[in-house]
Amino acid sequence: MKVIFTQDVKGSGKKGEVKEVSDGYARNFLIGKGLAIEANAKNMSELAGKKASEQHKNDVARQEALDNAAKVKGKTVTCRANSGAGGKLFGAITAANIAELIGEQLGVKIEKKKISLSGEIKNFGEYTAELKFYSGISEKITVNVIPQE
Repeated sequence: MKVIFTQDVKGSGKKGEVKEVSDGYARNFLIGKGLAIEANAKNMSELAGKKASEQHKNDVARQEALDNAAKVKGKTVTCRANSGAGGKLFGAITAANIAELIGEQLGVKIEKKKISLSGEIKNFGEYTAELKFYSGISEKITVNVIPQE
């Protein structure tokens, strides 16, 4: 009997996979516990629709990531910060601060966890940050930290 797995089943198949299994195993275990459904014409067309929808969603997300990467390529964001004696900053400039600056200055929304810094930013100067938009799509930007006026 052909079944479509609705969940991962160790040793049998992964979610969304269509496989031929014995009738008893399919009826008594897989379908009985809701781990799979019978692979009839209706269920196969639903599976194809879901896969097409998922592929379209991934294509849209990838294109959006490419557009955002093009917007920030080679750009610099400027951060004004207060400092104490000796030119040291009060606190540090974090990925959350940089994400906010990118949103304000470049108009690109990015999550702070997708920003990777080479080290902590605790002094004035220029630093490089890598922005990871999507799997395989990343760009580097320059963060310029200057004194608050």
